Amino acid sequence: MTEFEKSAIITGGGTGMGAATAKRLVQDGWNVTIFGRREPKLEEVVADISKPDKTLAVQGDVTNRDDVQKLIDAHMAKFGRLDGLVNNAAIVAGGPIGDVTIETWKQVMAINVEGVFNTINMSIKHLKKVGGSIVNVSSVSGVRGDWNFSPYCASKGAVTNFTHSLALELGAQGVRINAVAPSLTDTDMAKFVTGSEEMMAKIKNRLPLGRAARPEEIAVPIAFLMSDDASFINGAILPVDGGVMASNGQPNFVG
Repeated sequence: MTEFEKSAIITGGGTGMGAATAKRLVQDGWNVTIFGRREPKLEEVVADISKPDKTLAVQGDVTNRDDVQKLIDAHMAKFGRLDGLVNNAAIVAGGPIGDVTIETWKQVMAINVEGVFNTINMSIKHLKKVGGSIVNVSSVSGVRGDWNFSPYCASKGAVTNFTHSLALELGAQGVRINAVAPSLTDTDMAKFVTGSEEMMAKIKNRLPLGRAARPEEIAVPIAFLMSDDASFINGAILPVDGGVMASNGQPNFVG
């Protein structure tokens, strides 16, 4: 690695948007470490990219600070610097509020919110050294509410405003932080929707583009926000939603 090659860490890098972002960043010349709980999935992504000098897979859990430290240490040992961090690891859970268990609530908050805190909190010293960039994966559910998904919406709302707050704090220290807010994306986590004809019919009636996003369509704006082309973008929550948030919420009366 030359001293000018940028490197990034991506959490939840074994599938979906995380894997697509890893592939995109390597394509753009970055070195990438992907992190996740399922080692076989991580290794599949590394094998698919087929550039072992530019990729590293580290197994672990974002809620475990020892695992996060292992991740950062392994990344720095291989690549020597940290220019970017993509916080993509998340889970989805919901149900009527009276049926949501405290265990479910805590798990969603631990992975979706505490995990983001852990990676930023423990890597920020490295990002400050090089004027790095952070992209958090929020959601349209972190900007507006969903029916019966209050734990997920609360967690992504926290990610959204955490991003705003850190943009104020870190901008003057040379570190930019932004977030993307996808709508439905065709990932493993969303198969309960994308795999259902009934649910997809409802989505098509609500989403102007009429389909779920492909993970690659989320990876592109993430890569842009990470890049020097976005050098004056800080604290933005970028909708990548097919037009969902263009609506005022009323139904389509025309057809």
